[in-house]
Amino acid sequence: MPIRIADAVTEAAPQGAKRLFVKSYGCQMNVYDGIRLADLMKPHGYALVEEVEGADLVVLNTCHIREKADDKLFSDLGRFKKAAPQAILAVGGCTGQALGAKIFQQESAVKIVFGPQTIQRLPTLLEKALRGQRAIDTDFPELEKFDRLPTPGAYGASAFVTIQEGCDKFCTYCVVPYTRGAEISRPHGDIVAEVQALAAQGVKEITLLGQNVNAYQHEGVGLATLCQLVGAVPGIARVRFTTSHPNNTTPDLIAAFAPVEQGGNPKLMPYFHLPVQAGSDTVLARMNRNHTVASYLETIAAVRAVRPDVAISGDFIVGFPGETEEEFQQTLAVAAHVGYVGAYSFAYSPRPGTPAAELPDQVDEVTKKTRLAALQAVLDAGTAAFCERFVGQTLEVLVEGPAKDAGQLRGRSPHNLPVNFTYGAADPVALVGQLVPVTIRRSTQRSLVGKME
Repeated sequence: MPIRIADAVTEAAPQGAKRLFVKSYGCQMNVYDGIRLADLMKPHGYALVEEVEGADLVVLNTCHIREKADDKLFSDLGRFKKAAPQAILAVGGCTGQALGAKIFQQESAVKIVFGPQTIQRLPTLLEKALRGQRAIDTDFPELEKFDRLPTPGAYGASAFVTIQEGCDKFCTYCVVPYTRGAEISRPHGDIVAEVQALAAQGVKEITLLGQNVNAYQHEGVGLATLCQLVGAVPGIARVRFTTSHPNNTTPDLIAAFAPVEQGGNPKLMPYFHLPVQAGSDTVLARMNRNHTVASYLETIAAVRAVRPDVAISGDFIVGFPGETEEEFQQTLAVAAHVGYVGAYSFAYSPRPGTPAAELPDQVDEVTKKTRLAALQAVLDAGTAAFCERFVGQTLEVLVEGPAKDAGQLRGRSPHNLPVNFTYGAADPVALVGQLVPVTIRRSTQRSLVGKME
């Protein structure tokens, strides 16, 4: 994603400030939570730093979706306690929620454990840890974590705003209903107030987040209406949302993607992340996805009918228990048919406590690895083809900062494609955070290269 915690809130630490290091794993909602953690600790004298060495408080904001994420957590804990032996170690996020006190047993250096719904209680937990006690909080308070608005100066040109948390879908492979709880939507007035605070700081692009973001519903306001309310905030030029479920894609949300002359939302960007997970109805049934391949493709076709150039991204799981070669080939066919601009694709990883972990016919690791490589090749071809279509066009690019190559800046197109471009005699510092016209000269596998006009 175009924003990192360090990009958003790291600043020169005031003299005498304590040092806070936060590492977030996994989804954009964890990135959002990581930013809020850093923001939360500021009044308590903690300044966010980019390096763990010398930190006074180390927070690992974790993901529990795949086994490798858990392995990475405990590997990092071992490294971080050596790099910052004086620090208080805290484990938050979904692994904190799922494992709870077991984390203390696996790594004695950890003093604090909390879940994604209790990040706002970190200062209280820290007080307990500083008294030499272990502190844990894995409750499920509904909206308490959103009580505090962003601190001025904490964000760049883009920002995430969580509008919905939890999941009621209970896919057989997924731990989210157990780590994030049931679906709950924030009051739309609170969301607009947060966006207004962000716009006052110069934020121009808002990405609305949720485990099932298009399930958002509060007092008759659904996601399509919320996108209008957010886009109407002065200073906000772009609105995006992620991640959606096919079954919650409503007609008014599809209509919002239409051009403005056809009644669409002019601030809603032509980018739609809609996971399918598999291209076989039998696999989808075992996953408990509650949609079919046909219904999924009908949704894609409906969005493209109102916005033909929309960028579609998705999620895939290969090697799900019982997946046959024929079923996998059906997944490849869907990937080729849709032509995704990007996708998160993973080999199935059994998670303890989920129904899929107990299914028969678990696929071997070699087969999963081979299938993942084959799927990725199809997805990469789709991304390259989508990027190529913009060569010769002039796109509006939101400037994020300097690119790796000297004399270039980086930004994002309306379709969420990375763009690196030259800017001539313009002041690059003044351009950051601005929307500028860039003529695309060439494309790469996953990005665009151009020149500011």
